[in-house]
Amino acid sequence: MGACAFGGRQRGASLLHPGRILAAAGPVPGDNPGMPAEPALWYLYLLECRNGSYYAGISNDVDARFQAHLAGKGAKYTRANPPVKVLAMRAYPDRATASKAEWQLKRQPRERKLAWLALPDPT
Repeated sequence: MGACAFGGRQRGASLLHPGRILAAAGPVPGDNPGMPAEPALWYLYLLECRNGSYYAGISNDVDARFQAHLAGKGAKYTRANPPVKVLAMRAYPDRATASKAEWQLKRQPRERKLAWLALPDPT
């Protein structure tokens, strides 16, 4: 192994034990219990509000987000128009994909929103 450009130590040398080379270890299962094993899914959800309107949003925890909407801590729209139920939801692999799908859903006319979510996922 070559010397480190900053400080003359060999690459991989321990700071506490200067002549010792540390082996690079791969990830160990359970090594970082605070991090999920795989990325969490994101969901596009559609709510029915008390006034009969629909509200679309994204979240990685739809139940918690629905409770936030009920408590008046969700979006400004749902504070004025409280939701009564979750009509539908669809899973996406990441936030960006869910956000794009939300944008597409919000462009749909009201009568096509539920049908759009009932269709198989195009990705």
